Amino acid sequence: MTTSPTTQTLDAVLDGLMRRYSERVPDVHKVIDSMIDSGIIQSADEIENDHIAFRTMGVSNLGLASFGKIFEHYGYERRDEFNFVGKKLTAYWYSPPAPHFPRIFVSELRVHELSDEAQRIIHKYTDTVKSDPVDSLDLDDAEAVDHFLHQPLWQTPTLADYQTLLAESEYAAWVIYNRYYLNHFTISVHNLKPGYNTIDEFVAFLESSGLRLNSAGGTIKISPDGGLRQASTVAQMIDAEFAGGDVFRIAGSYVEFAERRVLPEFQHLPADQITRQHRREGFETGNADKIFESTFTTQTGR
Repeated sequence: MTTSPTTQTLDAVLDGLMRRYSERVPDVHKVIDSMIDSGIIQSADEIENDHIAFRTMGVSNLGLASFGKIFEHYGYERRDEFNFVGKKLTAYWYSPPAPHFPRIFVSELRVHELSDEAQRIIHKYTDTVKSDPVDSLDLDDAEAVDHFLHQPLWQTPTLADYQTLLAESEYAAWVIYNRYYLNHFTISVHNLKPGYNTIDEFVAFLESSGLRLNSAGGTIKISPDGGLRQASTVAQMIDAEFAGGDVFRIAGSYVEFAERRVLPEFQHLPADQITRQHRREGFETGNADKIFESTFTTQTGR
């Protein structure tokens, strides 16, 4: 199979994201090493990445309108919109240009719905971005895109500002410090070997391996149609250095696990003929709402 320059660029961008994310989130290695030790996989290359997720601020020059341009350039298509009323978030998912690429889930905070004080703090940092940074980015330069997704777009916040935001919106606090860092990647459970290819079996394996899982809404989050079943680890805590030199432990990123069940109309197909198109597609507001809480203090503080 020949690969186009665009596909090669996307591969390189995704490799860069996963490399830095894996360095920052030790649970990634813990999960993969446990899978190899248990004979579930021979190497990490066998894992299908169901989706990756990013968090953004809904302010001028940033947010979904800016971020979406990056992956749309590589052939991703924006799909369903999701509204998280309590968390004041809007999100979309993007379908990939080819089945072996991960879906992408991008959310943004509706900053204008926060308190005046929270808005003031956020704008103090984000207003320094005077134009859409993606517009001046060479999207065909994988190294430049990788660098962009890991660079600070505004000044490091003060600990006081972080804690003020944390009290009102834990999502806002996460983004003001972590920026576009990859929030999580997702292991497709349904493609693993029998005995581990349902979310219930895989969660039991994770718990026996000593992983701490997000309990919000139950350890396993199930869509109303039963077709999408998800679980996630609790975010790793990192020592964050704030403006002025203050160091404080905050939530970093986490790992998610998803089982997409075969749609009723395709359940007659033999297992070896089942592909991505035969399984439950998209996302579910109720599931995602609780997955967000993997970085919340109600989970990290348990």
